[in-house]
Amino acid sequence: MLLKLNNLPILLLALAFLSACGAGSTANAPTAAPAPTTAPVATVAPAPTAAPAPTAAQVVAATPASAAGEPILPATVTDYQGETVVIESIDRIVSLSGDITEIIFALGMGDYVVGVDISATYPAEKTKALPSIGYQRRLNAEGILSLNPTLVIGNEFAGPPEALAQVRSAGVPIALTANPPTLESPAQKIIFVARALGIPQRGYELAGQVEAEIAQARAEASTLPRQPRVLFLYLRGTDVQQVAGANTAIDAMITAAGGINAAAEAGIVNYAPISPEMVIAAQPDVILVLTKGLESVGGIDGLLSIPGLADTPAGQQRRVVDFDDLYLNGMGPRTGQALADLVSAFRAVVAQTGGS
Repeated sequence: MLLKLNNLPILLLALAFLSACGAGSTANAPTAAPAPTTAPVATVAPAPTAAPAPTAAQVVAATPASAAGEPILPATVTDYQGETVVIESIDRIVSLSGDITEIIFALGMGDYVVGVDISATYPAEKTKALPSIGYQRRLNAEGILSLNPTLVIGNEFAGPPEALAQVRSAGVPIALTANPPTLESPAQKIIFVARALGIPQRGYELAGQVEAEIAQARAEASTLPRQPRVLFLYLRGTDVQQVAGANTAIDAMITAAGGINAAAEAGIVNYAPISPEMVIAAQPDVILVLTKGLESVGGIDGLLSIPGLADTPAGQQRRVVDFDDLYLNGMGPRTGQALADLVSAFRAVVAQTGGS
């Protein structure tokens, strides 16, 4: 059975007064075992008489009304490495990753974008019409500079460093946000991007909506009769066939949706090559894949030809769920909707496997 899920637009919740840098990121389409990193967060004991943190609504109310209209420039942000970046103009934006591109459009600033990387697939009708600069991990400085950008923006996985250094040396500001593999990531990235574009209030509002949707999906997940066992496979034909363990965006999505990540349970961290022994031992109720990955191996029949998969409960019943790559794995503005759809898919799996 193949469960196909539609991509529905969403928006997510802001951590009030989150610092401009945001915290971390995840690769949208890794071509090798990714190793997502999370920027360390200093812990400070609050003073006994400290006032409580303001709510998102209070943050929005306290933001100057002008911030909701035209961008306020110059804007200043702190990138994932702690460097201060000053943005004088957003007239020509080159976006280095699909998640950041989607955020820019969700903030209503898509008309300023003049170039995107190949992982930018949403909104499709807009991104397809834009010049491509290649893939965010293998950037070419000449290609970026040929678009005469006034701002280059992306997440921490952008590279190589030499290409970025060449862009900076040409006088173009580069703002890179962290991208941790957690469900706090969407709000952090939204706020970072909004601040970089000089529209902080829009960022707080969008982040608040997205986090509210994430919270609602999590509440729905808590009502599942039982936790299905899930095995996520990252596939790119026969060349790249990996499972996603702990410390990945996929793990965060599976667990928040009420599932058990069988690879993480087996002790796998980040991504690791598929092994028949691990697959059979995992005994997944359902196999979760990205749509492009499923297509790259020839659909369900090709998927089940991977050693071990046909011998699992999921394989025997052909229980395979596929999602669009950026929708499920991007940690962008539609994360709450993707999580809700994942909960619905898990609920169907539980019903089919004897859950009440």
